[in-house]
Amino acid sequence: MGLGWVAKPNNQQCRRWTTIRIWGATFICCMCLIFFTPRIPRSPKHHQFVDMRNLLGVPNTLNVMTNFPFLVVGVLGLVLALEEGVFNISSQGEVWTWALFYAGIAGVAFGSAYYHLKPDDHRVLWDTLPMMVAFSSLLSSLVVERLGQRIGLCCMFALNLAAFLCVIYERIYNDVRFCMMFQLTLPLAIPVIAVLYRSKYTHSRYWFFSTGIYLLAKFEGATDRKLYHVNNYIISGHSLEHLCLALIPILLSVMLINRELKFQRLVDHKDRP
Repeated sequence: MGLGWVAKPNNQQCRRWTTIRIWGATFICCMCLIFFTPRIPRSPKHHQFVDMRNLLGVPNTLNVMTNFPFLVVGVLGLVLALEEGVFNISSQGEVWTWALFYAGIAGVAFGSAYYHLKPDDHRVLWDTLPMMVAFSSLLSSLVVERLGQRIGLCCMFALNLAAFLCVIYERIYNDVRFCMMFQLTLPLAIPVIAVLYRSKYTHSRYWFFSTGIYLLAKFEGATDRKLYHVNNYIISGHSLEHLCLALIPILLSVMLINRELKFQRLVDHKDRP
């Protein structure tokens, strides 16, 4: 018995140090990749979207209006995250990270709409920052769930601070390397953590569904012009990207509503006659 009690904290400590080493090495590799690559200025073509129709007096109408779902799901998710009884959230750390995620999603609606009314280098940071805050908070909520509240909250503070610094750096030096790396690594880190660390909840597959939707959305944004031609100029790839990204918080909300604690579920099964 005595040896068993001694071995358990040692195993936990070894696992924690392994985790720190893995993510530390990943961070160092990302920094080396950034510093050893040339500066990447934001291209003027970034602001040139194929669908520039002006409907009802609203410039770039569909690119603006397709941000409305972000507002709806963001506000509803924020309210449900702060209230008890709907989302299955078991710690205060999860409340904070999920609340900030939905607040970031609501911020995307305002920031992206403001940017698409008149796309330029001055407005693009309001399109970029809320999404980076949302993804930082989403990854932090997963860390709280899989690795613990203390590590997750530290992650939330560090990632959101990094998001602000990346956007400020891009605005001052016209260099998108840090923002590109930030937006690439965070969504891809989510399925990696979901695979490496077990969840205390059911419905973990929704994390992988969300990653797949994110990759699909990025494909739609990259093929903006081609998709616009394919569907006979009804809706552009960039507008479809907005709608696809809005599915992610909806899907995660479904996960939060339906998931259960695995331990509680096991106890319920044992109590059945």
